[in-house]
Amino acid sequence: MCSNPLTRTAYRQAGVSLIEVILFIVIVSVGVVGLMSVLNSSLLRSADPMLRKQALAVAEALLEEVEAMPFTDCDPDFYDPSTGTCTLVEAMGIEAGEVRGSLATPFDNVNDYNGFTLAGGGGQDIGGVVAVPAGYNATVTVALDAAFGVAGAFLPAADVLRISVTVTYNGGGDTLTLAGYRTRYAPNDMP
Repeated sequence: MCSNPLTRTAYRQAGVSLIEVILFIVIVSVGVVGLMSVLNSSLLRSADPMLRKQALAVAEALLEEVEAMPFTDCDPDFYDPSTGTCTLVEAMGIEAGEVRGSLATPFDNVNDYNGFTLAGGGGQDIGGVVAVPAGYNATVTVALDAAFGVAGAFLPAADVLRISVTVTYNGGGDTLTLAGYRTRYAPNDMP
């Protein structure tokens, strides 16, 4: 027998009991399950940045196309160069007979894009070469905008257009909107 009391205490505390092992396994399991659920959630959403970047690329290209169009008082189709007069003032919306990308009757003014919709999966992109990805749809809204910041104090309200391009994607669950401005800096110029 051991007569030293310190040796007996050290001997009793030398191992790990079954209850301690079970508690350790339960605590570690709960931690691993929590970590795996976070990783699984991150993995499921890892494609979202790519979808948003594609939507942004569609919106930027369409907004750039619209902003590059002329913004004049007179519709180029109704301008008579011999007299220098205009028989029709440009109105908002797609004109009858004009089609985006058409060689014969293309859109010829910023206003023509108001209400324009670009459907994905079958339509062509801005250059007419590659199909717009399926699941992406873009809508253009063109409206007069009197609140143009500091520059608005120097420009008539009728000379500032706000162009909004809204792209829906991810099954229609997500939207992205880009906006830009187009001013009428040479209202009487004809292309």
